[in-house]
Amino acid sequence: MKRENIKIALVHDWFNQTGGAEKVVKEILHCYPEADVFCLFDFFDKENREKYLLGKKTNTSLIQHIPFAKKRYRNLFPLFPSAIESLDLRAYDVIISSSSCVAKGVIKRPEQLHISYCHSPARYAWDLKDEYLKAVKTKIAKSVTKYFFGRLRKWDFESSKRVDYFIANSYFVSNRIKTFFNRESTVIYPPVNVEMKEHKGERSDVYISVSRLVTYKNVELIVEAFRQMPELKLEIAGDGILKNKILKNLPANVTYLGYIDDETKHYKISRAKAFIAAATEDFGISIVEAQSYCTPVIIPCVGGYIETVNENTGVFFHDKTVEEMVATIRAFHTSNKVFKPEHFEEKIKPFSEERFRNELKAFIDDKIDKHIASKQ
Repeated sequence: MKRENIKIALVHDWFNQTGGAEKVVKEILHCYPEADVFCLFDFFDKENREKYLLGKKTNTSLIQHIPFAKKRYRNLFPLFPSAIESLDLRAYDVIISSSSCVAKGVIKRPEQLHISYCHSPARYAWDLKDEYLKAVKTKIAKSVTKYFFGRLRKWDFESSKRVDYFIANSYFVSNRIKTFFNRESTVIYPPVNVEMKEHKGERSDVYISVSRLVTYKNVELIVEAFRQMPELKLEIAGDGILKNKILKNLPANVTYLGYIDDETKHYKISRAKAFIAAATEDFGISIVEAQSYCTPVIIPCVGGYIETVNENTGVFFHDKTVEEMVATIRAFHTSNKVFKPEHFEEKIKPFSEERFRNELKAFIDDKIDKHIASKQ
């Protein structure tokens, strides 16, 4: 086996919406442009295909052909394990998976090398399952969903044994990999555009939250907190399955912006009083990006936020409750604390795109070289 003849497969969960995981895929492809891409399903438009997949076509599973998969793919999660296992990767020497759900569970031959960049063990199979179950309406549906969560959890553990090396996107995720899979991992922070951004006008008193509108992001909690603070204004941006539920009873002091493009995001975040999030994030790219605008962040003291924010760049609340958020935001609003640009720049510098490419390629190349040597 010669290095120049190595065939690489890159496996990602799916391509539907864009976020931090898709940015990781883009950077992996910059490192290994020769890789063929596999996934459960791919509904990217031409613009996103060029931006995140470098124009590549993907190899998909049977889920691609289910008529309602694009909008209701989450309802198909019981099929995900068998669908990912159906992908034929026998022709490849190296498998790189980008996984927050099932991508790391692909079937491999013993002589293949599998390196998994783990954004998170499947959240609804493990520690966030109760939060997802809250969104299920009927008792019967809740029981059925809970049953399949349990099956997915067992499969998730067993399939983790197929991975040769885990890369975690934060120390928080590394601890979860150890807890749930009993596997060691190497931390390589995901790529973020950490270039400091110019301000688009004067700071306002308006707060902003930019997020996918899905269960674990807890945008509803942020809205409820501002319902208790009618004197303060909040703008929320993003799209997702909870959009209609959130918009149904929006207080007068909260404005929904919908999905916003990069230019609008730049304008809004750079002028905001603060950026607010309420998830238990594995890393939290949006929070690092917010700091690149010299915009302070207000976040829970959990998960990856502890690694990406400090007292010079943001404010933590300790309990994810409306009361705790209200107290924290009001205290922040009335304080005269000064946040300095140099503190933001210093904090986010370790998360650059260039650093990610260098660390990831060095790690994977080393494992490939050792794998080749072991076969000779």
